[in-house]
Amino acid sequence: MSQSFPGDSFDVDVSNQPLIAPLTPMLALREEYENGSQFFVKQIDWLINQGWIGFRRTRGDGDCFYRSLAFAYIENILNSSDTMLAATGALSVLEASQPQLESVGFQRLVFEDFYDCLASLINQVINPGPNGQLLNINALLEAFNNPEISNSIVMYLRLLTSAEIKTNPEIAAFLIHPETGEQMDPEGFCNNFVEAVGKEADHVQMNALATALKVNVNVAYLDGHDQEGKVSFVPFQNAPFTFLEPVNLLYRPGHYDILDRRDADPIPPLLV
Repeated sequence: MSQSFPGDSFDVDVSNQPLIAPLTPMLALREEYENGSQFFVKQIDWLINQGWIGFRRTRGDGDCFYRSLAFAYIENILNSSDTMLAATGALSVLEASQPQLESVGFQRLVFEDFYDCLASLINQVINPGPNGQLLNINALLEAFNNPEISNSIVMYLRLLTSAEIKTNPEIAAFLIHPETGEQMDPEGFCNNFVEAVGKEADHVQMNALATALKVNVNVAYLDGHDQEGKVSFVPFQNAPFTFLEPVNLLYRPGHYDILDRRDADPIPPLLV
């Protein structure tokens, strides 16, 4: 589903937006809201004062949560103080996820190409890719703006989220139809609201994916509800022993971007 918001400078047709954009100063988002809701402006000012001076736009196509989390997760591995440990740990978690998918009926033939796209990018943090180079931010952006690679990664994360929901009994009580409020069984919930491309994610999906990937996620809610301008952060803490930075996402009604304490991407070192 395409999304647009008060203050957005883009059209409802999102097809010309990058799937993942370079880092942008938070002041650019503030400018978009200056003629709209002042509660949003106050919240943006609050974020800036807290050190959140940049954000990375994600295409508003209903897959934004999964795409944002995947990009930020790999970038955190790339920026880790110990990339070897971070990448091998992430690859180990991914490898263990394949039997989980098979246990709920997904055939390896269906998901192995999706898996390979994600695992290959993480592997390139520590082992040169086909071009002989290690992954850097420019290559990561290029990969995530390649629809085949980017959408494959999104699809694997959707299947992994579905598998976690179906195999985690603690989640069953929270499977509520978003429109009717009725309780749903895992199969029906996942068929309609997880595995379907373009279906937005809510707390259940976010918690399930963070649990499956063993990653901590913080979601800042830019919703215009707090008259004082404070932004609430909802934490999904599923990796108590990780040394990786948490994935920080910025929520606006119906949409997720990536939140950052930098306002521009680093320039990769020149090749010699």
